[in-house]
Amino acid sequence: MKAHLGTPALYGLCAAFAAATAAVTDLAPHRVWGVLAAPAYALAALLSATPRLRTRTAGVAGGVFAAAVVVPLVVLAGTGQAQPEVGVVERSAAHLLDHGTPYRVPAPGEGYEAYNPYLPAMAVLGLPSALTGLDARAVFAAAFVALLAASALLLRGRAALGPLAVLAASPPAALPLAVGGDDLPVLGLACLGLALAARGNPAAAGAVLGLAGAMKPTAWPVLAVCLVLLVHRRAGGRRFAAAAGAVLAAGVAGPALADPRGFVENAVRFPLGLAETGSPAGSPLPGRLLADLGTYGHAAAVAALVLAAAAMAVSLAVRPPADVRAAALRAAAGLALAAALMPASRWGYLVYPVVLVLWARIAARPRVRKEDELWLAA
Repeated sequence: MKAHLGTPALYGLCAAFAAATAAVTDLAPHRVWGVLAAPAYALAALLSATPRLRTRTAGVAGGVFAAAVVVPLVVLAGTGQAQPEVGVVERSAAHLLDHGTPYRVPAPGEGYEAYNPYLPAMAVLGLPSALTGLDARAVFAAAFVALLAASALLLRGRAALGPLAVLAASPPAALPLAVGGDDLPVLGLACLGLALAARGNPAAAGAVLGLAGAMKPTAWPVLAVCLVLLVHRRAGGRRFAAAAGAVLAAGVAGPALADPRGFVENAVRFPLGLAETGSPAGSPLPGRLLADLGTYGHAAAVAALVLAAAAMAVSLAVRPPADVRAAALRAAAGLALAAALMPASRWGYLVYPVVLVLWARIAARPRVRKEDELWLAA
């Protein structure tokens, strides 16, 4: 993963993926991204094959990030094209400023875009847009890159920046960043929280992962796995739980109690497919296929999701992760199961296990003191 990330073959695969996306997608923002990103990856393949540039992984990756993320983002923002998530986050932030809650109860007949399926803290990412008009995607991208870099610096120092720059520029991150992936900041917080736990800062790790969990439930598996890791290592599990609980209470329980009807309708009923309007998340994954069978199929999908969560809990109790790398991989497994079994799911949720697996391989091979080697060893 270290040197191989910058090879021509990898960038060639990225170029092929971007070109295929442009050719087959029905989503206009994704097509624009593919058309703009494919040449960037192809050029990177040629540059990374040049002897003088072969070792400059970060430099080539920085150029690819500009061409495959920044340029498509600017083009899409300028033409008003984005995934619905961007507008949802921006509107929720504006509603928070005006009414003290990021939620409103949609009127009968309104479409899915009227709903805000996120937990209350997600609206924070839309505040720059509500206050200045800045496109929320710029906030998503800046937050993800900064948090990913911070997690790498904590564990491996500058040695991890080159490979992580390639990760940030590769399609799993570049595509959602350009079209409006609000999952990436949550993932950045998850990586930083794991890194802080590994470096012996359980309270800070709990606060960071609590914030991630107050944005999206997709961060909860990471929070749970990190808690088990710290308890198993006897490395501050109580401090972690106290900090995470306080942030979750402030970020979720407080707003939910302030506007219980809006919270339940938007953040509970809609994601579970129980609202008047269905979610557009309709990728043909097992949970969605079951839910499409009707009431009993939907119940079966929810039951399968609950059973998967119970199985993950048993696995954590029987075989707790011994280090941060194992914790990241275990969380990735749980999130892959969740993405597959949720009644309203989409391929995009697979970015969680993909990024966590790659992050574990890159960042969690730390340069540490001798006394830390057991704690962080792969």
